[in-house]
Amino acid sequence: MAGTSGPAALLLAAGSGERLGLGRPKAFVELAGRPMLEWSLVALRAAGIAEIVVALPDGESAPAGACGVRGGASRSASVRAALAEVSADVVLVHDAARPLVTPDVFARVAEALAEADCAIAAARVADTVKEADDASMVVATLDRSRLWAVQTPQGFRRDVLARALDVGEDVLARATDDAWLVERAGGTVRVVETSPANFKVTTPHDLRVAEILLRERC
Repeated sequence: MAGTSGPAALLLAAGSGERLGLGRPKAFVELAGRPMLEWSLVALRAAGIAEIVVALPDGESAPAGACGVRGGASRSASVRAALAEVSADVVLVHDAARPLVTPDVFARVAEALAEADCAIAAARVADTVKEADDASMVVATLDRSRLWAVQTPQGFRRDVLARALDVGEDVLARATDDAWLVERAGGTVRVVETSPANFKVTTPHDLRVAEILLRERC
Protein backbone atom coordinates (compact mmCIF):
# COMPACT_ATOMS: atom_id res chain seq x y z
CA MET A 1 0.00 0.00 0.00
CA ALA A 2 1.52 3.29 -1.09
CA GLY A 3 0.43 6.71 0.13
CA THR A 4 0.30 9.87 -1.99
CA SER A 5 -0.16 13.53 -1.18
CA GLY A 6 -3.09 13.88 -3.58
CA PRO A 7 -6.27 11.87 -4.16
CA ALA A 8 -6.17 8.24 -5.20
CA ALA A 9 -8.58 6.82 -7.75
CA LEU A 10 -10.41 3.50 -7.76
CA LEU A 11 -11.46 2.63 -11.33
CA LEU A 12 -14.19 -0.01 -11.46
CA ALA A 13 -13.76 -2.22 -14.52
CA ALA A 14 -14.94 -5.63 -13.30
CA GLY A 15 -18.40 -5.62 -14.91
CA SER A 16 -19.29 -8.38 -17.36
CA GLY A 17 -21.01 -6.15 -19.93
CA GLU A 18 -23.65 -8.76 -20.75
CA ARG A 19 -26.12 -6.15 -22.02
CA LEU A 20 -23.58 -5.02 -24.62
CA GLY A 21 -23.52 -8.55 -25.99
CA LEU A 22 -19.93 -8.33 -27.28
CA GLY A 23 -18.55 -11.36 -25.49
CA ARG A 24 -15.99 -9.67 -23.26
CA PRO A 25 -15.92 -7.45 -20.16
CA LYS A 26 -17.36 -4.02 -20.98
CA ALA A 27 -14.40 -1.94 -19.80
CA PHE A 28 -12.14 -3.74 -22.29
CA VAL A 29 -14.37 -3.33 -25.34
CA GLU A 30 -12.71 -1.10 -27.95
CA LEU A 31 -14.17 2.38 -28.08
CA ALA A 32 -12.90 5.05 -30.49
CA GLY A 33 -9.62 3.23 -30.97
CA ARG A 34 -8.76 2.14 -27.43
CA PRO A 35 -10.19 -0.05 -24.63
CA MET A 36 -13.03 1.77 -22.89
CA LEU A 37 -11.28 2.04 -19.52
CA GLU A 38 -8.34 3.85 -21.15
CA TRP A 39 -10.50 6.95 -21.67
CA SER A 40 -11.06 7.26 -17.93
CA LEU A 41 -7.36 6.71 -17.27
CA VAL A 42 -6.49 9.55 -19.65
CA ALA A 43 -8.89 11.87 -17.79
CA LEU A 44 -7.56 10.81 -14.39
CA ARG A 45 -3.97 11.45 -15.38
CA ALA A 46 -4.90 14.80 -16.91
CA ALA A 47 -6.45 15.66 -13.53
CA GLY A 48 -3.09 14.97 -11.88
CA ILE A 49 -4.10 11.74 -10.16
CA ALA A 50 -1.13 9.40 -10.11
CA GLU A 51 -2.30 6.60 -7.80
CA ILE A 52 -4.89 4.52 -9.64
CA VAL A 53 -6.18 1.07 -8.68
CA VAL A 54 -8.30 -0.82 -11.20
CA ALA A 55 -10.82 -3.47 -10.09
CA LEU A 56 -10.57 -6.13 -12.79
CA PRO A 57 -12.57 -9.11 -14.03
CA ASP A 58 -10.93 -12.52 -14.25
CA GLY A 59 -8.51 -12.84 -17.12
CA GLU A 60 -7.69 -9.14 -17.53
CA SER A 61 -4.65 -7.16 -16.46
CA ALA A 62 -4.29 -3.57 -15.30
CA PRO A 63 -3.04 -1.06 -17.87
CA ALA A 64 0.48 0.31 -17.53
CA GLY A 65 0.85 2.76 -14.67
CA ALA A 66 -2.08 1.40 -12.67
CA CYS A 67 -2.33 -1.25 -9.97
CA GLY A 68 -4.84 -4.07 -10.50
CA VAL A 69 -6.97 -6.03 -8.04
CA ARG A 70 -9.53 -8.73 -8.67
CA GLY A 71 -13.09 -7.40 -8.53
CA GLY A 72 -15.60 -8.67 -5.99
CA ALA A 73 -19.02 -10.27 -6.25
CA SER A 74 -20.72 -6.86 -6.22
CA ARG A 75 -19.82 -3.33 -7.23
CA SER A 76 -19.13 -2.22 -3.67
CA ALA A 77 -17.17 -5.38 -2.95
CA SER A 78 -14.88 -4.34 -5.82
CA VAL A 79 -14.55 -0.90 -4.24
CA ARG A 80 -13.62 -2.49 -0.92
CA ALA A 81 -10.95 -4.65 -2.57
CA ALA A 82 -9.45 -1.67 -4.41
CA LEU A 83 -9.58 0.59 -1.35
CA ALA A 84 -7.33 -1.82 0.53
CA GLU A 85 -4.53 -0.93 -1.89
CA VAL A 86 -4.46 2.83 -1.21
CA SER A 87 -3.74 5.03 1.79
CA ALA A 88 -4.55 8.50 0.43
CA ASP A 89 -6.87 10.59 2.60
CA VAL A 90 -9.14 11.32 -0.38
CA VAL A 91 -10.41 8.61 -2.71
CA LEU A 92 -12.28 9.05 -6.00
CA VAL A 93 -14.36 6.12 -7.24
CA HIS A 94 -15.17 6.05 -10.95
CA ASP A 95 -16.92 3.59 -13.26
CA ALA A 96 -14.87 2.71 -16.33
CA ALA A 97 -18.22 2.54 -18.15
CA ARG A 98 -18.34 6.37 -18.07
CA PRO A 99 -15.59 7.08 -20.65
CA LEU A 100 -16.72 10.64 -21.39
CA VAL A 101 -15.73 12.00 -17.98
CA THR A 102 -13.54 15.10 -18.14
CA PRO A 103 -10.58 15.94 -15.87
CA ASP A 104 -12.30 18.93 -14.26
CA VAL A 105 -15.03 16.70 -12.83
CA PHE A 106 -12.49 14.78 -10.74
CA ALA A 107 -11.07 18.04 -9.44
CA ARG A 108 -14.47 19.54 -8.56
CA VAL A 109 -15.62 16.39 -6.77
CA ALA A 110 -12.43 16.29 -4.71
CA GLU A 111 -12.79 19.99 -3.81
CA ALA A 112 -16.38 19.46 -2.63
CA LEU A 113 -15.13 17.15 0.12
CA ALA A 114 -14.15 20.25 2.07
CA GLU A 115 -17.84 20.50 2.99
CA ALA A 116 -18.98 16.87 3.19
CA ASP A 117 -17.96 13.26 3.86
CA CYS A 118 -18.81 12.32 0.28
CA ALA A 119 -19.28 14.25 -2.98
CA ILE A 120 -21.03 12.87 -6.05
CA ALA A 121 -21.10 13.94 -9.68
CA ALA A 122 -24.73 14.23 -10.80
CA ALA A 123 -26.85 15.82 -13.54
CA ARG A 124 -30.21 17.49 -13.03
CA VAL A 125 -33.16 15.33 -14.07
CA ALA A 126 -34.84 16.86 -17.13
CA ASP A 127 -37.66 14.34 -17.61
CA THR A 128 -40.86 14.14 -15.61
CA VAL A 129 -40.48 11.29 -13.12
CA LYS A 130 -43.47 9.31 -11.84
CA GLU A 131 -43.67 6.67 -9.14
CA ALA A 132 -45.79 3.60 -9.89
CA ASP A 133 -46.97 0.69 -7.75
CA ASP A 134 -46.56 -3.04 -8.45
CA ALA A 135 -49.60 -2.92 -10.74
CA SER A 136 -47.96 -0.16 -12.86
CA MET A 137 -50.42 2.43 -11.62
CA VAL A 138 -48.98 5.88 -11.01
CA VAL A 139 -49.06 6.87 -7.35
CA ALA A 140 -47.02 10.10 -7.44
CA THR A 141 -45.35 12.63 -9.71
CA LEU A 142 -42.05 13.66 -8.20
CA ASP A 143 -40.70 17.20 -8.03
CA ARG A 144 -37.91 17.04 -10.59
CA SER A 145 -36.39 20.31 -9.37
CA ARG A 146 -35.05 18.30 -6.42
CA LEU A 147 -34.00 15.20 -8.37
CA TRP A 148 -30.52 14.33 -9.61
CA ALA A 149 -29.27 11.51 -11.88
CA VAL A 150 -26.21 10.24 -10.04
CA GLN A 151 -22.97 9.56 -11.90
CA THR A 152 -19.35 8.93 -11.03
CA PRO A 153 -16.79 9.99 -9.95
CA GLN A 154 -17.81 9.90 -6.33
CA GLY A 155 -15.33 11.27 -3.81
CA PHE A 156 -14.84 10.16 -0.22
CA ARG A 157 -12.74 10.76 2.80
CA ARG A 158 -10.95 7.44 3.00
CA ASP A 159 -11.85 6.70 6.61
CA VAL A 160 -15.52 7.45 5.93
CA LEU A 161 -15.62 5.11 2.92
CA ALA A 162 -13.81 2.35 4.81
CA ARG A 163 -16.37 2.49 7.64
CA ALA A 164 -19.28 2.57 5.20
CA LEU A 165 -17.94 -0.52 3.41
CA ASP A 166 -17.48 -2.43 6.68
CA VAL A 167 -20.81 -4.23 6.30
CA GLY A 168 -22.04 -7.65 5.25
CA GLU A 169 -22.03 -8.89 1.68
CA ASP A 170 -25.84 -8.68 1.62
CA VAL A 171 -25.71 -4.92 2.23
CA LEU A 172 -22.93 -4.44 -0.35
CA ALA A 173 -25.05 -6.30 -2.91
CA ARG A 174 -27.92 -3.83 -2.39
CA ALA A 175 -25.76 -0.77 -2.98
CA THR A 176 -26.15 0.74 -6.44
CA ASP A 177 -23.59 3.38 -5.49
CA ASP A 178 -21.18 3.85 -2.61
CA ALA A 179 -22.69 7.17 -1.57
CA TRP A 180 -25.75 5.23 -0.40
CA LEU A 181 -23.53 3.32 2.02
CA VAL A 182 -22.24 6.62 3.41
CA GLU A 183 -25.81 7.94 3.72
CA ARG A 184 -26.80 4.72 5.48
CA ALA A 185 -23.98 5.24 7.98
CA GLY A 186 -25.11 8.81 8.72
CA GLY A 187 -22.52 10.65 6.61
CA THR A 188 -23.06 13.82 4.60
CA VAL A 189 -23.20 13.74 0.79
CA ARG A 190 -22.86 16.78 -1.47
CA VAL A 191 -23.96 16.96 -5.12
CA VAL A 192 -21.54 18.35 -7.72
CA GLU A 193 -23.46 19.35 -10.84
CA THR A 194 -22.17 17.83 -14.09
CA SER A 195 -23.35 17.27 -17.64
CA PRO A 196 -25.62 14.45 -18.82
CA ALA A 197 -22.83 13.77 -21.35
CA ASN A 198 -21.04 11.86 -18.59
CA PHE A 199 -23.39 8.94 -19.17
CA LYS A 200 -22.85 5.25 -18.46
CA VAL A 201 -22.33 2.93 -21.41
CA THR A 202 -24.74 0.04 -20.90
CA THR A 203 -26.34 -0.81 -24.25
CA PRO A 204 -25.10 -1.02 -27.87
CA HIS A 205 -26.84 2.33 -28.48
CA ASP A 206 -24.84 3.93 -25.65
CA LEU A 207 -21.65 2.52 -27.16
CA ARG A 208 -22.42 4.04 -30.56
CA VAL A 209 -23.17 7.45 -29.05
CA ALA A 210 -19.99 7.37 -26.94
CA GLU A 211 -17.98 6.45 -30.04
CA ILE A 212 -19.30 9.46 -31.94
CA LEU A 213 -18.72 11.88 -29.07
CA LEU A 214 -15.21 10.65 -28.31
CA ARG A 215 -14.16 10.84 -31.95
CA GLU A 216 -15.49 14.43 -32.08
CA ARG A 217 -13.47 15.23 -28.95
CA CYS A 218 -10.30 13.88 -30.56
